[in-house]
Amino acid sequence: MTNPVDDAITSRRSVRAFLPTPVPRETVEHILAVASRAPSGTNTQPWKVRVLSGDAKNRLCQAALHAHMTEPDAHTYSYTYYPATIPEPYISRRRKVGWDLYGLLGIKKGDREKTHRQHGRNYLFFDAPVGLIFTVDKALEQGSWLDFGMFVQNVMIAARGQGLHSCPQAAWVKFHRVVIDVLDIPDTEEIVCGMALGYIDDSAPENALVTEREPVSGFATFDGF
Repeated sequence: MTNPVDDAITSRRSVRAFLPTPVPRETVEHILAVASRAPSGTNTQPWKVRVLSGDAKNRLCQAALHAHMTEPDAHTYSYTYYPATIPEPYISRRRKVGWDLYGLLGIKKGDREKTHRQHGRNYLFFDAPVGLIFTVDKALEQGSWLDFGMFVQNVMIAARGQGLHSCPQAAWVKFHRVVIDVLDIPDTEEIVCGMALGYIDDSAPENALVTEREPVSGFATFDGF
């Protein structure tokens, strides 16, 4: 007998090409309602979500993609996602997923133009019919960001329960000024990440990517068993 919870978790992956098939608002609302059962310190529930589709999504995509293609150096991340120097084994894992993805797309190492264009697909939500922008109140601290991560994971797992796939995207944080301007987000909120949501395009070569995971013996120690 298969375990539906295990199946939802293990079938979740970052999809980078979606079908244009619409996702009803009711389905997204259901996913968010399920995800909101995530735990949070003293039930603070720090998550806020902007759900975008149609013209609203297109306006944001056009503005962010224009910034990415014409003035990328004029924009910086509003917070530090990665350290300036990434130690092992983390840097090797990061490099491998990049090489594996670009290999599937036929992008050779050092081809900066094609790499830049592929990275720009983040700002189209990889053609997904639904885009989400997650924000958190700046008055909150690190614990609320940990809570937020559990909520985002719940969104992705609940999406699998509806036959949908997703891709969480830190890339949107670099163009936080564009996002804030287009969506009229108040200065009291910080952008956590974006997310593409929709039905997977199984014909897209990039969706053949399956990332590796360390075995439990590589990251866990057991005492008293």
